[in-house]
Amino acid sequence: MTELPLDQVRTLLAVVDEGTFDAAAAALHVTPSAVSQRVKALEQRTGRVLLIRTKPVRPTESGEVVVRFARQLARLEREAHTELGMTSSEEPTRLSIAVNSDSLATWFLPALTRVPEELRLCYELRREDQDHTAALLREGLVMAAVTSSPDPVAGCSVRSLGRMSYVPAASPGFAARWLGDPPDVPLRDVLADAPVVCFDRRDDIQDGFVRGLRRGRGGASSLRHLVPTSEGFVDAVAAGMGWGMVPEVQAAPLLDAGRLVNLAPDRKVDIPLFWQQWKLDFPALATVAEIVAATASEVLDTA
Repeated sequence: MTELPLDQVRTLLAVVDEGTFDAAAAALHVTPSAVSQRVKALEQRTGRVLLIRTKPVRPTESGEVVVRFARQLARLEREAHTELGMTSSEEPTRLSIAVNSDSLATWFLPALTRVPEELRLCYELRREDQDHTAALLREGLVMAAVTSSPDPVAGCSVRSLGRMSYVPAASPGFAARWLGDPPDVPLRDVLADAPVVCFDRRDDIQDGFVRGLRRGRGGASSLRHLVPTSEGFVDAVAAGMGWGMVPEVQAAPLLDAGRLVNLAPDRKVDIPLFWQQWKLDFPALATVAEIVAATASEVLDTA
């Protein structure tokens, strides 16, 4: 079996993290030529192209495997140094986690507050849509992720967290103005023309809801506002900028207060969520996983 020289592996990781060969050279205190030679040698040894030479550079699919290995190796190395007393006992452990915006705004942060303080953990949270957080795992950029994919990334384990429910909501004034109060025509015939609030350009939950009403035809209106924060999204809907699919846990108090109305009480959209993490013998990560799963079971629909 071909061995992977650790200096070459670490160099590849530095190039990916720093974005360019020159920046990696500065971080490693070597010349750019040395960085280039190490990466080329590693590509020759593996027989695969590992980097796409753009600015910033991007790992290929094979490169992602090596980068993930490099990050896991660095994690194990830090643990070994700690157990051998080669680092300060005061140095905290850093966990990188990818999480979708709606989870971050509702149940995820309370979960982290339940983690025992004596573990001395620092969190580096990467906010990304649940359909795309798994990509951060594949690239080795995070150690764990809340994702919508039940299929484990290579080298990762997966467990179900439950389903986050979304309801079609709008302000009472918006509903009366655009949809009729009470609706004069079926919702499927008017919702497609009404202004809509979306999280970003990749957010298609509103389009999917309209297609469901219209048996696969069309989508939401082209009159759409992009509001890329969970709290801002809900505020925009409540302010009457458009209708949107609001997480049920966020919509509930606004519905009770009369600031929002549910446009289709008999319909909602359930998004399954899963926890994926590296397969490492890492007690702190295991503790976080258990607490995240327990907290999710209290908030998400697990039936």
